[in-house]
Amino acid sequence: MPNILPVSDLRNYKQVISKVAYGNPVYLTKNGRGDVALVDIRELDELRALKSLFNELEKGETSARKDGWISLDEAEKRLGL
Repeated sequence: MPNILPVSDLRNYKQVISKVAYGNPVYLTKNGRGDVALVDIRELDELRALKSLFNELEKGETSARKDGWISLDEAEKRLGL
């Protein structure tokens, strides 16, 4: 079950932070609507890495659609494998 708290609970910062764990963010609301999420730093790093990976994959697919695909043999040759 997600931890959803009003942003005013940050007055008790230590108590709110103690509820944050890997895979268990704390969502803060402002005027009853989602406003901020607190996540474990390791999880944030993984999310950033995934975003970067997906961006690179998108660039590759865009390039392949524009310039054409190459065979596995050609890819290995270009990579020196």
